[in-house]
Amino acid sequence: MNKSIKIILVVAGTVLLGYGIYTFIVPETVVSIGSLDLIKAQNDNKAYIAIGLGLVILLLGLFKSK
Repeated sequence: MNKSIKIILVVAGTVLLGYGIYTFIVPETVVSIGSLDLIKAQNDNKAYIAIGLGLVILLLGLFKSK
């Protein structure tokens, strides 16, 4: 595999992994009106997909040889 392609895969995998972890950790949306708190439930499916794709692309870039 070309060295530039490996670098692109490692960077893309790292970005996807970071984005997935960020969306997984960030708290839910909370709206407070007086004593009333409205909380939007967080859907973690997108976070799991981003983390999984990030890991696959990162490992592919790191361990795949020519």
